[in-house]
Amino acid sequence: MTLLLIVVGTLVAGMGSVWLAALLAYALLSRFTQHLLSLAAGALLATAFTRLLPEAFEHAAEAGLSAQLLFAVLLVGLVFFFLLDKAELWHHGHEHGHLHDELSDASHGHAHTHSHDHAHVHVSHCHHHGAHGAHGAHGGGGWAVLLGDSVHAFGDGILIAAAFVADWRLGVATALAVMTHEVPHHIGDLVVLRQTLSQPKGALLRLSMAGAVTAVGGVVGYGLVGAFHGYLPLFLVVAASSFIYVALADLIPQLQRRLSPRETTAQVSWLLAGIVLVALLGELAQH
Repeated sequence: MTLLLIVVGTLVAGMGSVWLAALLAYALLSRFTQHLLSLAAGALLATAFTRLLPEAFEHAAEAGLSAQLLFAVLLVGLVFFFLLDKAELWHHGHEHGHLHDELSDASHGHAHTHSHDHAHVHVSHCHHHGAHGAHGAHGGGGWAVLLGDSVHAFGDGILIAAAFVADWRLGVATALAVMTHEVPHHIGDLVVLRQTLSQPKGALLRLSMAGAVTAVGGVVGYGLVGAFHGYLPLFLVVAASSFIYVALADLIPQLQRRLSPRETTAQVSWLLAGIVLVALLGELAQH
């Protein structure tokens, strides 16, 4: 039963985020991208600090693992994801403000060619998969995006699996948090892929296949956690470190632009909404 939940949860997180991103991007609803960044940041931080870490400490007490060890793993995890970021395998920065402007321009048909090229440059420059290759040979950057997405999706699957093994309710919260923060990321991916692949119409299919790798990671993670069940608290701490890193290093910096009071209020409201959403899911799961 747990394995079935893992497969469903990872597919929802991996492929569901791609389809939701396509809905937002192709329907030219990019004005919601900034709101999703705030929502995702709140959801990731709330899931890490109010769900994953408390669960890890609870299981650690049962397994005889010290708090010092868990905090050490948390620190090592943050450094590890920083190094993955440097290797361009875990980054989520897409300069969504520029992407928003480009998609908005496209919706009015203004400077269509220029806006696509400009979005291509911005997204490729900031993309987490080293998609600078997109500036070169046609299609190279697109495959770099898909490879990097697959690697990232595999890692997400392992983290989601660890959460489901600990508690199915924690797994649901973790899968939803992953899905939320992947949506803005995949909007940028779709723009890059449509510009670099030889068959732009296949961008959604290819990205969905990369998202499906999350389920592969989930199955592998289920096996790993099963084999090293005594170290489950450490898996949960690593998952928390991933969420904390993505929120603080990628998402929140993109929200620190100077905004009007009205925009700032909306931004904070969506951030709080992400925190409240995780809290409500936790409460509902208890009943």
